[in-house]
Parts: sequence; C-alpha cells; structure tokens
Amino acid sequence: MLKHPLKITLGIILVFIGIIGGLIPIFQGWVFGIPGLIILSEYFPPLKRLVEWAKHKYKKTKSQ
Repeated sequence: MLKHPLKITLGIILVFIGIIGGLIPIFQGWVFGIPGLIILSEYFPPLKRLVEWAKHKYKKTKSQ
C-alpha cells in the first residue's frame, strides 16, 4: 500500500538530484537522473515512451 508512493517519491528525488547534478560541473547528474526516470516510467506513460525511445535509439546506435 505504501510501496507505490515511496517509489514515486524516490524517482522524483533522483530526477531532482540529477537536474541539480547537471548544473554542477563536478557532479555527474545522469547517474541519478536516469534511474529516477526509469522508476517514474512505471507510473507515468509519457516517461515510459521517453525511456522506450532512448532504449530503441541505444540499440540502433549499438548495432551500427
């Protein structure tokens, strides 16, 4: 019952840390932002489409 709100909160926190990390030159924000987007994509369809697009683009680039 409390699992879903905690996962959504964790995803939002990770994305927020990722955004802050993108603004700080020493800090690697993508390390936190990508897992946050993956967690949130389970609950928000637009983010799911974004993650699927990125996976498809990665597979296409990797096969070339």
